[in-house]
Amino acid sequence: MQFIEKEPKLASVVIKGLLKYWPITNSQKEVMFLGEIEEILESINMVEFQKVMVPLFWRIGCCINSFHCQVAERSLFLWNNDQIVNLIAHNRHVVLPIIFPVLEKNAKSHWNQAVLNLTLNVRKMFSEMDDVLFLSCHTQFREEEAKLSLIAEKRKEAWEQLENAARHQPIAGNTAVLVTPLSTSIAC
Repeated sequence: MQFIEKEPKLASVVIKGLLKYWPITNSQKEVMFLGEIEEILESINMVEFQKVMVPLFWRIGCCINSFHCQVAERSLFLWNNDQIVNLIAHNRHVVLPIIFPVLEKNAKSHWNQAVLNLTLNVRKMFSEMDDVLFLSCHTQFREEEAKLSLIAEKRKEAWEQLENAARHQPIAGNTAVLVTPLSTSIAC
């Protein structure tokens, strides 16, 4: 941290390094990395922030959606820092479209009440920051959800047609194939 204070241009390089080696399989280290990110963001200038804001907020978005409540909480606590909120506010047209779907997913389905409350607070903060942009992101999110729902429905219908065709026209030869409809869907 001290060398970033001496040479502010290193802030974006250090953040890129942290993002490159992000410990996605170790939640306690993720919490530690989020703390380091917060320290750097407290002293970063606008130009350096703008160099890394897109990949940074993609990673923060992943942390917000983490099932590990400490990771999700720590990432949402970034919005309690006035300096970070100031950086976000000046770049909200880039940050909000990245973070909005993450916040919506958390608001609908996160299991931890504290994370849910923090998520709703961050949503409210964005809404108060720029209501027009917030509503635009909300509309875009709903449209994207509708598209994904339609694609999933078409995929399900296509598989049902294939299963029916396979059931009625068995393969000729010595190969035995058992075709049964799936009772559950598997999502990755």
